[in-house]
Amino acid sequence: MEKQMYKVLSPIEKRGGGHYWMRMGSAYRNKDNSINVYLDAIPKGSDWKFTLRELDEEDLRKREAYAGGGTSTTLGLGIAGASSSSNNDQVPF
Repeated sequence: MEKQMYKVLSPIEKRGGGHYWMRMGSAYRNKDNSINVYLDAIPKGSDWKFTLRELDEEDLRKREAYAGGGTSTTLGLGIAGASSSSNNDQVPF
């Protein structure tokens, strides 16, 4: 059985109104059905709302390309730290 993996997202308000979803970390389902959540960042002024979304095929492809030493990718949020980028497609896992 493959381990279920999730991305942790939080809504970030835009200055002109509206919001975008920023990746804040990762989460994993355990054998006992509990979930471990690992946060890389907490947004300033956040109302502490987070959403878990299961990793889709595109997320997994990006993760594999990054782990395999593929082309250079901006982390956005992750080991390198926080970024102000609103493009969640830059996060490899």
